[in-house]
Amino acid sequence: MTIFSVQSTIFTRASVSILSSNGLKRFSFASSSSFSSNALHSSPLPKTKKRRFPIVSAVDIGGVTIARNEVVRDDDPTNNVPDSIFSKLGMQLHRRDKHPIGILKNAIYDYFDSNYDKQFDKFEDLSPIVTTKQNFDDVLVPADHVSRSLNDTYYVDSQTVLRCHTSAHQAELLREGRRRFLVTGDVYRRDSIDSTHYPVFHQMEGFCVFSPEHWKESGKDSTLYAAEDLKKCLEGLARHLFGGVEMRWVDTYFPFTEPSFELEIYFKEDWLEVLGCGVTEQRILKQSGLENNVAWAFGLGLERLAMVLFDIPDIRLFWSDDERFTSQFKEGELGVKFKPFSKYPPCYKDISFWISESFTENNFCEVVRGIAGDLVEEVKLIDSFTNKKGMTSHCYRIVFRSMERSLTDEEVNDLQSKVRDEVQRKLNVELR
Repeated sequence: MTIFSVQSTIFTRASVSILSSNGLKRFSFASSSSFSSNALHSSPLPKTKKRRFPIVSAVDIGGVTIARNEVVRDDDPTNNVPDSIFSKLGMQLHRRDKHPIGILKNAIYDYFDSNYDKQFDKFEDLSPIVTTKQNFDDVLVPADHVSRSLNDTYYVDSQTVLRCHTSAHQAELLREGRRRFLVTGDVYRRDSIDSTHYPVFHQMEGFCVFSPEHWKESGKDSTLYAAEDLKKCLEGLARHLFGGVEMRWVDTYFPFTEPSFELEIYFKEDWLEVLGCGVTEQRILKQSGLENNVAWAFGLGLERLAMVLFDIPDIRLFWSDDERFTSQFKEGELGVKFKPFSKYPPCYKDISFWISESFTENNFCEVVRGIAGDLVEEVKLIDSFTNKKGMTSHCYRIVFRSMERSLTDEEVNDLQSKVRDEVQRKLNVELR
């Protein structure tokens, strides 16, 4: 199911070896995010020659070496993949058994293996480079839907993207004859900057197809049968992960399921959205030759649940190689509570500018990320006003903080200076 993330490598196994040269409501089962509009008409960011990070020249996905210039294309106006995102391809945190993301994934696998006698095929090494047809058309995302925007999605070219959800593989798996499967992988979305958002995260999709004999034997309508089976399955999964918690179902809307639901649990004195799900739209089944069948699908964001289960306060920590973080987790131990090893002081810097009509906050965040990387903790709009001439000013507060050391005034000032230069050069704004 769509969790609103190259042709010859989509179904190959991916192991990474990085060769270095010296993150409106999204239609997503797994998370919510803001949209921009007008599909591909959002202006891409101009390419910058200044780079804070070492340039990764190639990544290996499934034994296929993908060169940087195949994904980061300076001469293609539709390409908006920065080096910081390219370097994440193939890292696959979900395949690390001692990492919180991998531990959670394996716990979900254990639930399905024990309750469904290993009937669900598992895919966790499919290439994240997919076509726009796979990412959007096959899961019924309208041609003019805002999720197709350059402001929201990383485009390799006009027909190829970094997947926004693991549902990008759904249609091909169905056409291959798969009827019950789980797909886990890294997904990519341009997004805001704070402790719960990152441009790369991990999702899992579950899909289950039923034949007419299933619901006819029950005496129930096919849609009702699938919906009841779905809820029973996911309530069991929630108990498996969180214990004996109170649950509730909330009706919602997704373009690829009808009816559609969100499962919430009462956890730590608050209602927590766990996942989105629903009965698959018949058009999706029909295009795969399954017009006489019915199916359900669900999608969940692994980081979202892992942050709750392991008490991890900042999404950037999942990417940390600091032994003070990685040594706290062991294979098979779900819900070990993270012990903060330090809290280094934040550094606050404000930036104000008059915006242009083409300005978007995602583009601004992409500039900041491109310069500061994981040293930026949050970007927040703190003031906005329009003058008598109709010009609009935005003031953003940038919070710099390393998770591993104290930042010096000199390096923070240098980062802020570079942000000011790049914002003015790339976003067509006037600094104040």
